[in-house]
Amino acid sequence: MIKINIPGDKNLEIKNLVFDFNGTLAKDGILIDGVKEKIKELSYKSVDIYILTSDTYGTVKEQCKELPIKIEIFDKDNAAEDKKRIVDKLGKENTIVIGNGRNDVEMFKNSRLAIAVLGKEGCYTKALVYADIVVNDIIDAMDLLLNPNRLKATLRT
Repeated sequence: MIKINIPGDKNLEIKNLVFDFNGTLAKDGILIDGVKEKIKELSYKSVDIYILTSDTYGTVKEQCKELPIKIEIFDKDNAAEDKKRIVDKLGKENTIVIGNGRNDVEMFKNSRLAIAVLGKEGCYTKALVYADIVVNDIIDAMDLLLNPNRLKATLRT
């Protein structure tokens, strides 16, 4: 579990990390350099790590086969609702979500903390509206979780 005391706000007690795949962890279906190592580091924090995706390129299973994660692949037409449903099931108060797309907005609304990634694909504008934090790339997002004082500094009142 990742525990972070946020001055002036409710403390974070995170059990689940939920990632979008394409545009967030991967570019054109291939994991971005450094992502595998960061996922392994995050797994040492005793959190459950999920990748929720429509798997546009059909590569998520092969790209993530050696990682300590759970993968959920959804129909492209219902991905937003499917992602929201999974976050609800996991427990939104204990879940951080990270994504960049239109189909991430509903899970952003239903999580304890939402991080939007600009990345090479850009970010859907409404995802930015519902994000708690916006970062340049996925490595920056993962480093926030690995170095909780960065989150504390960003979220304190």
